[in-house]
Amino acid sequence: MNAEMNGGSAGTENGRKTVVRTNGDREKVDYVYKVVAIGDSAVGKTQVLSRFTRNEFCFDSKSTIGVEFQTRTLSIKSKVVKAQIWDTAGQERYRAVTSAYYRGALGAMLVYDITKRHTFDHVAGWVEELRAHADNSIVIALIGNKVDLEEKRAVPTEDAMEFAENQNLYFFETSALTGDNVEAAFIKLLEEIYSVVSKKTLDHDVTKSNVDSVTLKGLKIDVNGQDMEVSEMKKLSSCSCS
Repeated sequence: MNAEMNGGSAGTENGRKTVVRTNGDREKVDYVYKVVAIGDSAVGKTQVLSRFTRNEFCFDSKSTIGVEFQTRTLSIKSKVVKAQIWDTAGQERYRAVTSAYYRGALGAMLVYDITKRHTFDHVAGWVEELRAHADNSIVIALIGNKVDLEEKRAVPTEDAMEFAENQNLYFFETSALTGDNVEAAFIKLLEEIYSVVSKKTLDHDVTKSNVDSVTLKGLKIDVNGQDMEVSEMKKLSSCSCS
């Protein structure tokens, strides 16, 4: 897998998005995917993101204030994808602020703490809020974090799996501390986003092709004994010319 982890910055060259690497090389970015990380405070959202984007874990991490984002560029289905992952604060007083950031999101990581039952009990509310503000095609992954604390588990895996199945979510249990399953969860999410985006593009192209074939019809007429092919354009407006 081709990945950039804190290795450069995004820029524009001749209208094409590029990633400027520290060694001076440039690589075209085919897609930029916005992903939001949501869930209650202190479930480890920032740590999961840091593990994926920088392969780091900070032991003195503090609660996120407001909204920030981290990025990582990698190869998905032979395309260069820049994942722009927004870290939304879980505190209730920031809900109004973070709701604006759902717009334009193609994916979401909904994180709960397997050692705190109430964080899982709030998951349904987060899904409802997400679907109220985001596009209905958004890809959602449910993440049970802190599996390194298995002895303190308060949320059975079966409960989360059942919820994810009922809500059509992808489900992973991870440990930001050890890195277990973090990479797999993000890669799966980004691959599914790619599939959704590709299908939308294909559907749009097919629809456009069908509209064009209906709007523009070819026919032949005889002019002075010669066949000439002309196009009959379907009237698209009520305007008339004199």
